[in-house]
Amino acid sequence: MNLRNSRRKRAVEMHNSALNDILFILLLFFLIVSTLANPNVIKLNLPKAKTNTKSKQTVVVSINGNREFFVGTAKVSFDQLKTSLIPALKRENIDPTIVINAEKSVPVEDVVSVMEVAREIGAKVVLATAHPTSGAPPLHE
Repeated sequence: MNLRNSRRKRAVEMHNSALNDILFILLLFFLIVSTLANPNVIKLNLPKAKTNTKSKQTVVVSINGNREFFVGTAKVSFDQLKTSLIPALKRENIDPTIVINAEKSVPVEDVVSVMEVAREIGAKVVLATAHPTSGAPPLHE
């Protein structure tokens, strides 16, 4: 029996101190990138829906609780809405689509008015709602 050889064996160690630094840098990178992912967002309290159907967003029309209209992030009056939407929709050659983000407190008449303007222009309309389990707004046609 050779007991001396078993005492000389060393335990194998892996130094992972650099791994912590790399993970921390990656975490910071993804946090910063995620905040910059959608800078053209106006914070609204959207109604909730049970299904999750996504559509390609071309032009976003937002209506806040004060009944103010936004095309993208630019504030426009309802009278200027049609003239603001036409150049924005001309940029997209495929199926012009208007996404409506309206808060719960916005009267339905305002949403219908935007839908009528979209019909006059010849664009599809998608109404954005918030999924009941998350804050992410899925889109519904």
